[in-house]
Formats: sequence, C-alpha cells, structure tokens
Amino acid sequence: MNMKVYVNYNDKRWRKYKVNFEKISNMAALKVKPDAEVSIILTNDEEIHKLNKEYRNIDKPTNVLSFELGDDILLGDIYISLDTILKEAKDENIPVEEHVAHMVVHGMLHLQGYDHISDKEAIIMEKKETEILGNMGIKNPYTQDDTSCEESSCCPGGRFFSWLRKRKMPENSIWQYVLMFLLGGLAALGFAPFHMWWATIIAIAGVYKLSVRKSYHGLFKSFLQILPFSATYSVAMFWWVVNSIYVVPELAEQFAIWTIPALIGIGIVGGIIFAIPFIVVMRIRTIPACRAILFAAIWTFVLWLREWLFTGFPWNPIANILMPFPVLINSMALWGALGTTFIIIGLIALIIELVNDRKDKPSWVMFLIFILLATLGACYGYKNITNSQHNENVSPVIRVVQPARSAAQKATHSRDEAIRNATENVEHLIKIASAPGNIDMVVFPETSYPFVVLDGDDMPLANALNNNVIIGATSYKNNKVYNSMVIASPNGAIKKIYSKSHLVPFGEYRPFGDFIPTPGQLSKGAGAEVISIQINGDTFTFAPAICYEIIFSDSLVPKGALPDAIINITNDTWFGKTPGTYQHLDMVRRYAIESGLPIVRANYSGVSAFIEPDGDIISEIPVAKSGYMDGVISGAHRTIYRLVGCDGWMIIILLFSCICLISLYTTQKQK
Repeated sequence: MNMKVYVNYNDKRWRKYKVNFEKISNMAALKVKPDAEVSIILTNDEEIHKLNKEYRNIDKPTNVLSFELGDDILLGDIYISLDTILKEAKDENIPVEEHVAHMVVHGMLHLQGYDHISDKEAIIMEKKETEILGNMGIKNPYTQDDTSCEESSCCPGGRFFSWLRKRKMPENSIWQYVLMFLLGGLAALGFAPFHMWWATIIAIAGVYKLSVRKSYHGLFKSFLQILPFSATYSVAMFWWVVNSIYVVPELAEQFAIWTIPALIGIGIVGGIIFAIPFIVVMRIRTIPACRAILFAAIWTFVLWLREWLFTGFPWNPIANILMPFPVLINSMALWGALGTTFIIIGLIALIIELVNDRKDKPSWVMFLIFILLATLGACYGYKNITNSQHNENVSPVIRVVQPARSAAQKATHSRDEAIRNATENVEHLIKIASAPGNIDMVVFPETSYPFVVLDGDDMPLANALNNNVIIGATSYKNNKVYNSMVIASPNGAIKKIYSKSHLVPFGEYRPFGDFIPTPGQLSKGAGAEVISIQINGDTFTFAPAICYEIIFSDSLVPKGALPDAIINITNDTWFGKTPGTYQHLDMVRRYAIESGLPIVRANYSGVSAFIEPDGDIISEIPVAKSGYMDGVISGAHRTIYRLVGCDGWMIIILLFSCICLISLYTTQKQK
C-alpha cells in the first residue's frame, strides 16, 4: 500500500511541469507506515519567503521548506517554490523536473528526521538523497560532470570558467569576510601610482560574483556582507588624506588625536557609498542581464552623486584605471569618466553573469552592446589624440616654478620668524624664476606668495622678474579671506584675482561648525570664468583652477567657452609621496581629456606638469624637487563630452539603462 500524497497548486504555473509527486514521495519514504500521509504545496517565492521569515527568521525565499508534524500518520507539509527552482535549475544547467524531484526527496527526508545542520548529518542525508535519486535515473546533484561540454569545458578557456563556476564559499562564513576585506584592498591598486588595472577588475568581479550567487537578502544583512569590501576599499584609496596632519609638527600636536576617528569616518562613509550598487543587486529580483545593467547604472549614479554630496569628492572614478592605455583612456573625450566607468562596470558584471551561465542570451546581447560602446569610445579616443596634436595657436612660453620647500619652512611661530620665513620664501621664488630663458609668463603654485594680498596692492614678484606672473596667495576683501590666484603684469600691477570656489572640507572650512577643529575658515569665490592676458600683442585665454577644483567635471570652464588652456595651481605638500599626490595628477589628466584643453599645472612640491589635451604629460618636475620648466601648450578643441556635460551624460546613461532594462524584461516576460 502506497503512502497518500496530496498535492496543492498554490501557483498555477506549476501545472505545466509533469512531475509524478506520488511516485517520488513513496520512493523517498524509507521508514514510514503504509497509511501515512504527506502534503506537497507547490508555491512561489512570495509565499515561501513569508514562511521562511515567520518560522525560520530568515528574510529571503528558499527552494523547499519542510514542516514535520511529529506524527506517524500525518508526516507534515513540503512547500516548494517554483521561482527559486527555475533559477537554480538554470544556474546548474539541469532539467526543472529533475530539480523538483531532488527537492521532494530532500523534503521527505526532513520529515523522516534527517537533517544537514552538522557536516556529519549532511553527509548522511546527501548520501540518502543520491541513492534515491539514482534509483530514479537522476545523477548525483552534488557533483558536476566534467566529461561533457555542457559547462563549456571543451571551449577555449572553458576549463577555467567551469572551475570558476564551481567555486563555492559558505555565506556569512569568516572566510567570506576575509575575502571581502582582501578584495577591498586589491581594488585600490588599479589607480596611481600602482596602475594595476587588472587588480581592480578582479576585485570588483569577485565581489559581484559573491553578491549575486544568492538573491534577496535583507537590507542590513546585505550591507554587513559588503561592508568589509567597501570600507577597506574606501580606506585604501583615501588614507593619505590624514597624512596632512603630520606635515607640520604644530598641526600634528593639535590634530593627531583625530587620526583614528578620521580613518573610521572614511571607512564608514565610503563603506556606505561603495556598498550601494552591490546591495541593490543582492536584493533585486530580475534576470541576470538586467541585474548587470542595473549594477553599472547604480555604480555610475553614485559616482555622479559624489560630485555633489558632502561638498563633493568624485575621486578615482573606475575609468582612471585605463590611464596606461592612451586610446582607451581618451574615450573619456566622448563618454567622460561617467560613461567610461559605466562601460567598464557593465562589462565586468556581464562577464560574471556569463561565467555563471554561458547560455544566457540576454547577457550575451548586452555584452556585445557594451563591447560596441567600448569600441566607439576607443575610436573617438584615437580621434581625440589626433586633435590634441594639432599645433596651431601655440601658447606663449610659460615657465612653471616648483619651490618644493617643506611646510615647516613656510610655517610661522612668531611675528619675527614669520617675516623672516616669508622674505626667504619670496627670495627663493625669485631665484628659481630668474633663470635664463626667453619666457612670456611665470606660473607659481598655490599659496606660494607668503603675504596677504589686499585691494590696491601690487605684486612685487612680477616687478622683480619684469614678467607676467600668476601666483597663488591668500587675499583679503570685505572682511573675508580667500584662497586666490593673482594675475599681475610685468610692472607689478595686479590685473585680476580669482578666488577658489570649491573649498576643501575640514581643511579650508568647517562643514560642522566648531565640532571638528579646522586649520582654516576661508570664503568661497564666484566660480568658473575665463581670464585673458595680452602678451606680445596676442591674447592668451585660460580657465583658472586652484587645487582640487579640477577634479569636478563641469567646475572650471563656463558653458560654450573655449579658452586656450587651463592653469591649475596646487599644493600637494600635505600629501608628500603618498598615492594621493599621483592620483591628483591623474585627475588633472582626466580633466584635460574630457575638456579637450591643455593644462599647465604648478604644484608647490610636485608633480608640476605640462599636459596635452589627450592627457599626455609633455614634461614634469617630480615630487620634492625644487626647480622650474619652460614649455608651450596647444591643441585646445571641443569634445563631445564637454558639449553634453556631466549632468547631460548622467541623464543619457540612465535613459539608456532604462530602455535596456525595459526591453530585456519585456522580452523575457513574453517568453
């Protein structure tokens, strides 16, 4: 006499699958009475999710749930979710009916007292499942057949992908968190000065793969799983900021206590920001191709938000890992850092989705579309390199001075010492700038001039050098103090003062009032403008930029303007030879490519450089070296990115993503 099996179809989609539930259940009935009864409820993720949360306190759906009643006759209920079954069958490349049979057997064994909480129990239960399924002609579900080509092992590189697909790591295990931590550090190596671009790609791919292997985690749990990566990634990229505390002994004495809180703050804020794209894909319910596009779009949107939130800090867009490849990095002249990042992240995610399922046609379609976008960017990148080598309208001969004096040499401890240090610094500047040469302009770095500039003042350095001078100084007007760029003619007359409008939080102003002490409290300037200088009867125009203003995509050049160059004065003394100094230079190169403008960069301690519109460095003065260099720049032109702008490209990326998502979802639903 067979055991009675009652089947309830709570989701009508189940009826299309021909499964003999009564036969399977009886074959799995190892130690039950002949008149025993069992109920099998065929449901979906929504219902099983609620049950899983209510009875097991696990906030996500699962494939099968067994509820044992503890009775010899009424064994209990087995719930099976079609949504999870379909996904797992597709991921494992097995027939749906075989996977359903496995779940019925699994559920029946639970009702008979078998479990898999401990390793020993799991071995016993899996052995029983394998034996029962083998009697039905179904292969062992816990091993993979490496002799067939179903997993692409017969294709070029297929053995590697088959191996990669099988790698498992238990969720929430200590090893998962250790791996996330290591991947966070690895991801930061793709940027200057290391330029290990492959490390960043591997790290993001690894975290994405760990994120999508299971779906529908709760929000807080998802965040905790990603936090070791995102927090480590943030600290590994930005730790150099706290180096500024120790440059001057007096500052170190006052602010050293903030070192650990600062690093913790960087980890928390960065941990939240960089976790967002991964949390979305961990919780979303959609097809793999849609998930990959959504991941790339969210990553890019977060990068765009970083232009604005907390005064903005869009440092190290993923696009910057392409710096070693001139043609590829120049695709930013078309797509910008936003679009190039979108393409890179999209390709990484789609490759992982194809590793998980090489037969997923939507993922292949989107992969080919992203390859096409990358190719278009490379073609335009080649064109941008050609445009940048156009040598008409060569600039005047410009001398860049790099003093490279330590912050301690500039520091003041008493009025007499302040005057002495200031006088020595001015003499040092004049000595370097007075070297022989037929030059038309001298550019000094940010904060080079040690005296405060007031209304009506002259610039003694310009008079002493008998040349046009651009120099960084502190200016004072209307009871406000500014970080400024002073432009003076050969007779010393000050023609223009441009003041920095994008101030550094905690360095130049207090974002939270006096809660966290800050060395300075400066006022903001009026914003972007183009300045003209008459030299030898010709007009030379440039957009001024002080320090990190240049990392913001649309911050410097007024809409529609095409100056001859950008002049960027900065002072990276605070960061020494840490990665921040070299990453700042790469951010300048990125701006040159996006804008199609050459850049003259004067850095107090290095790296000073002449940079072409394709990001190529013509000449430079290395970190900590005192000296000067003379040069000319040319090749200013309009790029598509500059015409569209940062906000415009963000809108285009979001529209493109929405169209792809809707098209993929609609196509899949019709099937």
